[in-house]
Amino acid sequence: MMDKKIKEALIHIVGEKNYTDSLIDIVSYSYDASEHSHRPSCGVWAESTEQVSEILKLANRKGIPVIPRGAGTGLSGMAVPAKGGIVLDLSHMNKILKISIEDRLAIVQPGVVYAALEKALALDGFFFPPDPASGKVATLGGNVATNAGGVKGAKYGTTRDYVLGLQVVLPDGQIMRTGSKAMKSVSGYDLTRLFVGSEGTLGVVTEITLKINPNPTATSTAMATFDDLADAGRAVSQIMYSGIIPSVLEILGRQTIVAINQNTDLELPEVDAMLLAETDGYTQQETDFQMQKVIDIFRRNNPKEVKQAGSEKEAEDLWKARKSAYAVLARIKTHFVLEDVTVPMARVADLLKGVEAIAEKHGIQIATFGHAGDGNLHPQILYDGYDPDQVKRMEAASADLFQLAIDLGGTLTGEHGIGLSKAPYMTLEHDAVAMDVMRSIKKMMDPNNILNPGKMALEG
Repeated sequence: MMDKKIKEALIHIVGEKNYTDSLIDIVSYSYDASEHSHRPSCGVWAESTEQVSEILKLANRKGIPVIPRGAGTGLSGMAVPAKGGIVLDLSHMNKILKISIEDRLAIVQPGVVYAALEKALALDGFFFPPDPASGKVATLGGNVATNAGGVKGAKYGTTRDYVLGLQVVLPDGQIMRTGSKAMKSVSGYDLTRLFVGSEGTLGVVTEITLKINPNPTATSTAMATFDDLADAGRAVSQIMYSGIIPSVLEILGRQTIVAINQNTDLELPEVDAMLLAETDGYTQQETDFQMQKVIDIFRRNNPKEVKQAGSEKEAEDLWKARKSAYAVLARIKTHFVLEDVTVPMARVADLLKGVEAIAEKHGIQIATFGHAGDGNLHPQILYDGYDPDQVKRMEAASADLFQLAIDLGGTLTGEHGIGLSKAPYMTLEHDAVAMDVMRSIKKMMDPNNILNPGKMALEG
């Protein structure tokens, strides 16, 4: 329970209706979409930057942890209050403050849901390209905290490529603005990028200025299957240096395809790999030209089958397998861990082969799908969380997956973030000097370590 005087001070800041220490709320705030959980002492809903500032001033004086939270859809435990404290729920700060088509930007509060911004932008034929799978509920503050990506990352990049500026409340309550509303700026250190992907450990974002794009009006979709991972991997690499950049290039591995067949009526061919490609543009001729080059590359790499959608309905049918992967796999066992290791594009096939070897080594089911176009794959480890032996095998398999990604020249995470899940493995990727620099930045900006403590191995 929160100290009585602290509780009274928080209620004075946010109002009684925006403070909670009820059990149902505390339990809800104890977890996100990862396997981690820990209860906070209380939760508060902030409704303004000034309230966030006052909350952080209080917490900083008293040394109380503060955990910023959006929709709680993160998969690495970054919204879990690992050391208790105050959950700072930003979902009430959900206003789209401005859309300027002539400036190609939108200004939003952190609690705006991705899908709500997309709906508003669509009225003017624009969109915000980074589209996480949880976009129907995920908030843009969470997108910024994790540098979220999505299926269109190969062509359009991730959140950091679209954040022009931020308003941030620092751990001591100071309010700072970074960046500008201009498309280009090299004025001073790039503080905006420092906060994008910082997982709420350096400051609380209360306003976001985003670059937006005209929405392509035409798409083409195709699918290819391969009996050999090497052929699929070679096709991915050749597509991405062909001069054509598909808006989507997704992959499903054999275990994922088998699982989908066992749990749906899609009747997919059970091959080593299935690739789904989409091209986009502003005329159908343009997108069809791009897709023909993709299909030509598919056909040069020994596919079992190649299909091109001839209508919107056929495109939807080709997408069904990819869109069903996560939900189908989540139902197979009582628990799962969804990783997001990322490797250079030429090593995608090596990663898939390595995942199969790790699954066999530990006697555990791992089904893989993901974004082949930028080398970001999602091995989903399926296990019984009530069986201690399976939990141990899951943990050992995860450790081997991270080591495999690093050995292939890759990274621990392409879009889900470090949080709690990957914190023990940070030194696999980052040398002692890099870790020291990151910890020094954290200590300088948050000397009392109140903001989201326990995350990213920043405490040494």
